[in-house]
Amino acid sequence: MSDGSKIEWTDATWNPVTGCDRVSPGCDNCYALTGARRWKAMGNPRYQLDGDPRTSGPGFGVALHADKLDQPLRWSKPRRIFVNSTSDLFHPRIPEEFIARVFATMAAAPQHTFQVLTKRPKRMHALLGGDYAAGLQTLLEVAHDEREAQALYDADWPLPNVWLGVSVEDAQRADERIPALIDTPAAVRFLSCEPLLGRLDLRDYLHGPGICERCGGSGSVPVLGGGAMCPACEYDNARWMGPSPIQWVIVGGESGPGARPMDVAWARTIVGQCQAAGVPVFVKQLGSRPFHHVVAGVTDWPISRHSKGGDPEEWPTDLRVREWPEAVSA
Repeated sequence: MSDGSKIEWTDATWNPVTGCDRVSPGCDNCYALTGARRWKAMGNPRYQLDGDPRTSGPGFGVALHADKLDQPLRWSKPRRIFVNSTSDLFHPRIPEEFIARVFATMAAAPQHTFQVLTKRPKRMHALLGGDYAAGLQTLLEVAHDEREAQALYDADWPLPNVWLGVSVEDAQRADERIPALIDTPAAVRFLSCEPLLGRLDLRDYLHGPGICERCGGSGSVPVLGGGAMCPACEYDNARWMGPSPIQWVIVGGESGPGARPMDVAWARTIVGQCQAAGVPVFVKQLGSRPFHHVVAGVTDWPISRHSKGGDPEEWPTDLRVREWPEAVSA
């Protein structure tokens, strides 16, 4: 575990599992895969299992570390903790029983906020989805340790200190992953649009079921500007009336060797969509190779070259946004 993470949206990382496999374009320049090769060469005992060379690499085979399970319990000061920053908790090679143990630790440490980010939301939904008691029942059925099962049973469900999120790097992944997240009960649901590899239209996902102000019908659909249109009477509501099923969105370009460019306009689009829907948005970084635009011969962003797109103080004003879900606003 690392106390004092360099990841701007968390305070610490906790890795009861290491290793993973690439599943989509967002994985192509995975920092953890690159790091695993180096950590193996340095003799780190947690990175000695090699993964499939077609999807993983040296030192990046999926490995369980049971001795790490209780480490958050030793921290009394509240922290935001990124769970499995070098793996994916819902990887198919992680046994359900071990996932239950991870959730038991999170249940027993209510002073912390745990941030779980996955690229495999279908398995997450299979374990935790359905009504609010289904996930608890599933985890209790696979839990083998009586103490851990008791911690799960005694906690509120869904766990109020656990945020569930999905990585969304492009439009295809948005349509594949966000619906499963929305259908999974969670205290906070969030999207990590990093590395952002294309323009995203998240409006259909950022709005909850609307209520028509004229006919009272439900199931309104969002329209440009943050309003809604009733499919029954085609009335454009003056405002959206349903709460968003997504409570937080992170935006970031890619950094590091081989980083792919991010158009600043893509980030602007997401920020605008979030603000129209009243969803907090956190612009983490603009990447190593951000596009910037020239209008009437003048650049809109006098960037100083930097591994993460320059000093945030030099970013366009509308992108200097780092908001948190209301429950943890700082």
